Amino acid sequence: MPRKSTASEGPCSIEVRQGELNIVKQMELEEQGEQKEVKWDNKFQYLLTIIGFAVGLGNIWRFPFLCQTYGGGAFLIPYLIALVIEGLPLLYLELAIGQRIRKGTIGSWREISPLLGGIGISSMLVSFLIALFYTSVLAWVLWYFYNSFQIPLPWSQCPANETKLMAECLKSTPVNFFWYRKTLNITPDIETSGSLQWWLVVCLACNWSLIYICFIRGIKSIGKAVYVTTTLPYVVLTIFLCHALTLPGAVDGLLYLFTPDWQIMKNPQVWLDAATQIFFSLSLAFGGLIAFSSYNNEHNNCEKDALIVGIINSATSLYASIAVFAVLGFKANNDLQNCQTEYVAKFNEMSGQLDLTIFDQGPLNYSLLVEYMKTNPSINSVLSLRECNLNTFLDQSASGTGLAFIMFTQAVLEMPYPQVWAVLFFLMLFSLGLSSMFGTLEGVLNPIRELNVVPKWLPVEVWTGLVCLTAFLMSLIFTMGSGNYWVEVFNTYVGSIPLLIIAFFEVVGVAYVHRMKNFSDDIFFMTGKKPSFYWRICWTIVSPLMLISVLIAYVALEAQHTPTFGTWDPAYELFPQTQVKPYPGWVVAISVLLCALPVSAIPLVALYHSFKKTSSRLNINPYRVSMENSVQEDQQ
Repeated sequence: MPRKSTASEGPCSIEVRQGELNIVKQMELEEQGEQKEVKWDNKFQYLLTIIGFAVGLGNIWRFPFLCQTYGGGAFLIPYLIALVIEGLPLLYLELAIGQRIRKGTIGSWREISPLLGGIGISSMLVSFLIALFYTSVLAWVLWYFYNSFQIPLPWSQCPANETKLMAECLKSTPVNFFWYRKTLNITPDIETSGSLQWWLVVCLACNWSLIYICFIRGIKSIGKAVYVTTTLPYVVLTIFLCHALTLPGAVDGLLYLFTPDWQIMKNPQVWLDAATQIFFSLSLAFGGLIAFSSYNNEHNNCEKDALIVGIINSATSLYASIAVFAVLGFKANNDLQNCQTEYVAKFNEMSGQLDLTIFDQGPLNYSLLVEYMKTNPSINSVLSLRECNLNTFLDQSASGTGLAFIMFTQAVLEMPYPQVWAVLFFLMLFSLGLSSMFGTLEGVLNPIRELNVVPKWLPVEVWTGLVCLTAFLMSLIFTMGSGNYWVEVFNTYVGSIPLLIIAFFEVVGVAYVHRMKNFSDDIFFMTGKKPSFYWRICWTIVSPLMLISVLIAYVALEAQHTPTFGTWDPAYELFPQTQVKPYPGWVVAISVLLCALPVSAIPLVALYHSFKKTSSRLNINPYRVSMENSVQEDQQ
């Protein structure tokens, strides 16, 4: 008797099963957001994107300040050590993860272990918060770029047609006045919000519109934009360097920058700042590196990429420092000459009652006056004249917004054709910031795709626009009179502790959850060779220990003092002599939340999956139990 055909046999059943497999495969591809199909046009485009993401505003206005503050050339030693044992290993790790797993931050860590899925969510939240205030900084840059086309430059003189503002400007300097009043319209403290500054709102809207246009076709449009945004800063920086080296006083600035102070290396703060600087300047733990590398060829040499990007990033910091301090040396030299002229003028004004026969042999000059004052201390005590010292003016260098919008704008005024140099300088800053925003926003959009929170019928262009619009509306807080204070809060507390925690769990997750043997096999599959002992020892021991040590030291130092912020007082003539105030209690509470909330996803996701796994083991179907009991009773 022929056997009866069943659904599990025959050609029809095989076709049905094959169709089911095809549907499952299609669903998997859709969940990955077609990431496997999207690739970079070429290797050079990928490298430009990664370099543009890593090299940002911090290379221009943070590294030179640290190098000058901590003994010039001596700071390079802890900096390079941190690069070798912390920066490069973590950079290599992130590039390798994305390239091997071919997914973004959330998908990659889920693939390694569902318990680690919170790492991707934390990276997404941190990147989103950083994008909010980073675009606001770019709004300031764009505002200065627009004003750089005016003749004369608006920060070169006080407003003559506004009596009230004129009085405020005269108490300070035109440069300080334009930054604090005409740009920020800053409030007395963080508790006074002030109103939206329409010019900053317009600049902020322009920034987000431009970013959206660059993201409208994903990496295809980003890959075209980086040819300009990544290369332009190097062209402008080279032009600046060539011009700066010809300025009087440039050598003084470079000597001040690179003269090592070996004693300062005994200060643990130097090593802490070196470790944090190399970590943040490489844009580690943002999620953008993993996302960008996932579009790579699976057999690309990611080790070579990590070395290229890490070396270029550090070389850019040093290259920028030479240009910056050549210009600041020029400014300090001019300030010294102005100080000496004022010294002589003030002496002439106040010394009518003194016997000046000692100067009958020739005109008064600063050097002769200083020698005279040293031999006549009683006269010096009466006149109270401050001696002019070049190092005093070189010590007034600043970081962050103080360097870009005050120190450098002042130096530009003293150059020939100041409009040209102002336009080039702020164009360079804007290009640097824009290319960094590509990676930061990719660290937000890629996880959103992987979380499947966006309806599949909604076009990518639409929901990307909605994300940019939401970020723009939330960023409006930074365009208010208190916006500068909030930028400092976000920069200090979002871009520090959360990133260190995320990076720690990344390296621990790869070394001890995914296992180093498996990760070595992954790299062998991609590059044809296993990672050397240097990489393995860094991933398993050195980098985790350094990250946890930096994190503990950072928290300990922050806990030792009350958080403060600087407010502008027109009576202070020189930056950064701003009035320092403690943060109110509610601002401190917000700062703690900014540190804790983004990384809370790491333990919450791990607990969720642990509970889910435990529940699935303990889950017993009562209907099945009752049926089994009935069968046993019937058998008896």
